[in-house]
Amino acid sequence: MSAQCEIVVKQASGDPLGFFGRYLTLWIALCIGAGILLGNVFPALFTLISQVEVSHINLVVAVLIWGMIYPMMVSVDFSALKHIGERPKGLIITSVTNWLIKPFTMALLGMLFFNLLFKQWVNPEDAKAYIAGMILLGSAPCTAMVFVWSQLTRGDATYTLVQVSLNDLIMVFAYAPIVAFLLGISDVIVPWETLLLSVVLYIVIPLVAGYLTRVQLLKQHNGNEQAVNQFTEHLKPLTIIGLLLTVILLFGFQGQTILEKPLIILLIAIPLTIQSLGVAGIAYYWAWWWRVPLTITAPVALIGSSNFFELAVAVAISLFGLQSGAALATVVGVLVEVPVMLFIVYLVNKNAATYARSIAQ
Repeated sequence: MSAQCEIVVKQASGDPLGFFGRYLTLWIALCIGAGILLGNVFPALFTLISQVEVSHINLVVAVLIWGMIYPMMVSVDFSALKHIGERPKGLIITSVTNWLIKPFTMALLGMLFFNLLFKQWVNPEDAKAYIAGMILLGSAPCTAMVFVWSQLTRGDATYTLVQVSLNDLIMVFAYAPIVAFLLGISDVIVPWETLLLSVVLYIVIPLVAGYLTRVQLLKQHNGNEQAVNQFTEHLKPLTIIGLLLTVILLFGFQGQTILEKPLIILLIAIPLTIQSLGVAGIAYYWAWWWRVPLTITAPVALIGSSNFFELAVAVAISLFGLQSGAALATVVGVLVEVPVMLFIVYLVNKNAATYARSIAQ
């Protein structure tokens, strides 16, 4: 096991989620309430914040999103890609489910629910916006949190590191084309210039900055991975603050809409939950069919069923605005992610012995 993987394991030992992570849904719910309240009490403040933008990129939100994404990118070790040939079946499954199945099933679920099943509760324009937000979520598989979910299921730390690194590289090139295609078939006008700018701003630049920071830290500390770990630990408060303030801002802008239509959060959460469970199931049973060890199967199933919601939120705001239904849908994704992922972790662990016996036959 590499030094970086050992650090991942040590970080995840005991209570991998930590106090904040384990109750993330509660903190998000509290920030939703705070945002709705503040948005209705101080509407002028939120209007002022919405005007601080350049080329459709809100600068306030951009700073907050960077605070969330940058520490994750520092943690990504691209040298782990030298192990890419060690678990080929797992990487095939995770690449196919993440990029050829997940985005398209998310778009289909969005159109099924909001254009048909929820048609009587949602007007066509709002439906289009919610579908767009779901597409942005479905096209951004998870990164850093996969380390936590993997450790909770005793997943292979080296493999988890490899799949996250590979996934981030694919995201640089695949995210914009897939999003543009799916938004197009969903009858949403694609602002290509803003989409590409968002990819550069929220994927390429943080990835390069994280890589350069990592290289510099290792150089200064004679290759000691613990220096990287300590650096990202110091940045954790920024990540937490960035996430919570972003949620408050988004729901501050959506406050009036939510008070008028409180059912909408539940309606968005239903297809998102089905999607997460469905993608996890596809990856899990595909891996079982190929007789892949559970230490690989668990992270394979978990990376596709969770989302890089920081990226999705940022792009939704850039493309459609702070007050858009697309931005609201991406934040609902944050709300449902932790309980859904903990449920998937529970199912994987509960059936671990059965899985091991079945692939041994």
